[in-house]
Amino acid sequence: MTPQSFDLIGIGNPIMDLLAHVPESFLTSHVTGEKGGMVLVDDHDIAALVAKVGTQLAVTPGGSAANATLSATRLGLRSTYLGKIGRDITADDYLTNFIAAGGDGSRFKRATLPNGRCLSLVTPDGQRTMRTHLGAAMTLSPDEITLDDFRGARHAHIEGYLLFNPALADKVARTARAAGCTISLELASFEVVNVARDWILAQLKEGVHVVFANEDEIKALFQSTEPYDVQARKLAGFGGIGAVKIGKDGAWVAHGQDLHRIEPIKVSKVIDTTGAGDAWAGGFLYGYLKGHSVPAAGALGSALGAECVQHLGPAIPEMHWPRLRALAASLAKV
Repeated sequence: MTPQSFDLIGIGNPIMDLLAHVPESFLTSHVTGEKGGMVLVDDHDIAALVAKVGTQLAVTPGGSAANATLSATRLGLRSTYLGKIGRDITADDYLTNFIAAGGDGSRFKRATLPNGRCLSLVTPDGQRTMRTHLGAAMTLSPDEITLDDFRGARHAHIEGYLLFNPALADKVARTARAAGCTISLELASFEVVNVARDWILAQLKEGVHVVFANEDEIKALFQSTEPYDVQARKLAGFGGIGAVKIGKDGAWVAHGQDLHRIEPIKVSKVIDTTGAGDAWAGGFLYGYLKGHSVPAAGALGSALGAECVQHLGPAIPEMHWPRLRALAASLAKV
């Protein structure tokens, strides 16, 4: 590949999502841990939960960085992806979908294991609670990460779930920087922040160009209940852009001395919040990498997040992308 062949490389766990609508009582009866979070489990645990769900599952490719990367790809960025898939039909379907959506599939790595899966339990309020078995994805080794993986890529988007393996996260961040990539980090979940807070803060001090966090994640990172605009400024105080997403209430994005309130887009009914934060990040990254203003990039992120919650799963249906691409083009002038 020639220099700058790709605007964006996503790095994370390529996971197939299994989605099910469940009542609140299902969580209290069958799931430990906090509602809305993500907990790593083994394949047996997912199989047991699937059996208890007892309803038909929707199956769609997922993974935080992959969701964001594909959203940006569908808007028009040239993208690729670094992660490990298995050698089963689930892995083949995952790779086929990524390429069909316009992404480059040449930098996926393979393991002779089943592909990773995530069971997303969606309650009537649209909130998702996730239980994830990483499968092949968890075998990605720091030794497998090379400069060639990042060659020709302008920007690297790292998902927080990699932080459960600090050595891998270190190698990814270090190699991306060595390859000349700018970097964004999606904190992913409050469980991730609770485990990897020191690592995140150290990386922020070293330099991260964009950081995405939601309400729970930013509280865990700064161990503070200060207003979200204040916390966005704290993120930006490390030198990059700090984006604090606050769901239906929009977002605060800070950069340098500038603070921007990103207004939410109201939707009539929330179906599923799975992947909404990733869609927001994908929209923002498209605007950021295209040189749009911070408010314009935020507005595009808000539009993608709002569209995502109106559908089951993280993928926005194809019929909506022409309108979203037209919106992205109009925001370039803002």
